[in-house]
Amino acid sequence: MDPSVNESADPLGRAMYDHQRGEPGTLRYRDGADTRDGHVEAYYFSPPSQWAEATGSLLERLASLDGPVLDAGCGAGQHALWLARRGVDVTGIDVSPHAIRAARERGLEDARVVDVFELEAAFDPGRFRAVHAVGTQVGLAGSLAGVRELLASFARVTDEAGVAVVHNYDPAEVDGDLLGSRPDPRSGIAHRCFHLEYEPPLEAGDEDERTRVVGRTLHFLLFDPDRLADATIGTPWSVEEVVSMPDATYKAVLTKPGADQPAGVNR
Repeated sequence: MDPSVNESADPLGRAMYDHQRGEPGTLRYRDGADTRDGHVEAYYFSPPSQWAEATGSLLERLASLDGPVLDAGCGAGQHALWLARRGVDVTGIDVSPHAIRAARERGLEDARVVDVFELEAAFDPGRFRAVHAVGTQVGLAGSLAGVRELLASFARVTDEAGVAVVHNYDPAEVDGDLLGSRPDPRSGIAHRCFHLEYEPPLEAGDEDERTRVVGRTLHFLLFDPDRLADATIGTPWSVEEVVSMPDATYKAVLTKPGADQPAGVNR
């Protein structure tokens, strides 16, 4: 193995934290020989004026709910900070300690290292009015059964009027340029596999000792809105609205309808 490679991890969090400190390194997505730039500034530090219109609209909806919001997978905290600055009681969580350090340094007061797949160990039932889970991380559940269990955990930590915003790629909109994409014989399903590599900024005298931080291989399940609706079966959620984004992804608003309110998907 290349001795410059450190597989002990957190390349994305390290990239965020170094960028926050004003010492950016180089983050790359890798699938075999294929690589893409990590776009740390654009993805995690862009100002609201550069966000897609739907991003702002959905955050406005969460801000209007008059209840605490969980930003699950908050990264460096850009969306959680937007909510906090509007008076929302927002908690940001991320599995990366470095990302949480960046979010705290940016001013997010309630930022915690918590795995999105372990919410019930961290929060009381009904603690939040809404869960905001963007960045396609719901796909890390790995299967539709896993997605259903993740959605069930979102339901348990939100109150009876709970709302969730989730985010994923629509396989029908994905082209061959999406790094790591893999087909699946099932309708509305695909996969994405890659790992992240980060090269920290060079320090004086270290030109020959630069260390790459290499993360584990990530497997994302990609599913369209109809498959998302399937995954809500057996949970309190219904897909209320689906908003197409400009990058082959969509954001879906999940709500908890009453027994007399049929589930439906609006596109």
